[in-house]
Amino acid sequence: MTAIPDPPDTESGATAALAGYPVTPPPLRLPVTFDQRWAEVSFVHWPVRPESLDGMFPPGTRPDIFADGMTYVGLVPFRMSKTKLTTAVPIPYFGAFLETNVRLYSIDEAGRHGVLFRSLETARMAVVPLTRLVLGIPYSWARMRMTSSAERITYHSVRRWPRRGLRSQLTITIGDLVEPTPLETWLTARWGAHTRKAGRTWWVPNEHEPWPLRAATIIDLDDELIEASGVRPAGDRLRALFSPGVRTRFGRPCLVR
Repeated sequence: MTAIPDPPDTESGATAALAGYPVTPPPLRLPVTFDQRWAEVSFVHWPVRPESLDGMFPPGTRPDIFADGMTYVGLVPFRMSKTKLTTAVPIPYFGAFLETNVRLYSIDEAGRHGVLFRSLETARMAVVPLTRLVLGIPYSWARMRMTSSAERITYHSVRRWPRRGLRSQLTITIGDLVEPTPLETWLTARWGAHTRKAGRTWWVPNEHEPWPLRAATIIDLDDELIEASGVRPAGDRLRALFSPGVRTRFGRPCLVR
């Protein structure tokens, strides 16, 4: 009699893919510096060969690589709101704006898994020089709008400075709640960012609750930001995801190198 193989153990596969990975945030490095909400967030990702990113990561960091041997680039538009200094002092006007970021996935010598921003579009001009100077984060000023109706949402951005004219437009329809795959958990459970400021590499930690994720169908995607970032995708786009949002808190930056 021919033996029938056991079905794949998907739970064990998921556990192996995330073995040792911090799917919940480590204790936040206090004091809390900012408290804010990220809302109406969409995640669009492509695989990238790690060797194609030579020279893009600051000293003390390197591309973070998933179990499939690839790293990833993400296009992530959303609305930031309810920003506070510490957890108590609201920041009116400057604490609420649209943003679209292009991000890579990084790991440092201490084993901290984070993101590395290649660009961040914002509609708040005053945010650009402040964050570039204080945090070394490459914000750019853009004309942005977000529109939504029923289960459809559109993000639109046109760069004003620098490299005026770069465009990004994404329209999705929002589907059902989903359980994230191991890769989707790896891409969204990120507890900080690496940045370069004043000739040093820094880690900016944050924490938030797990993302409530829904499937998203892309109706229209016309983006120039990924190409402008110098990152070259090496495979098909992953399924898109949408989240109504999370509250997040940032801790005090610490030196990597």
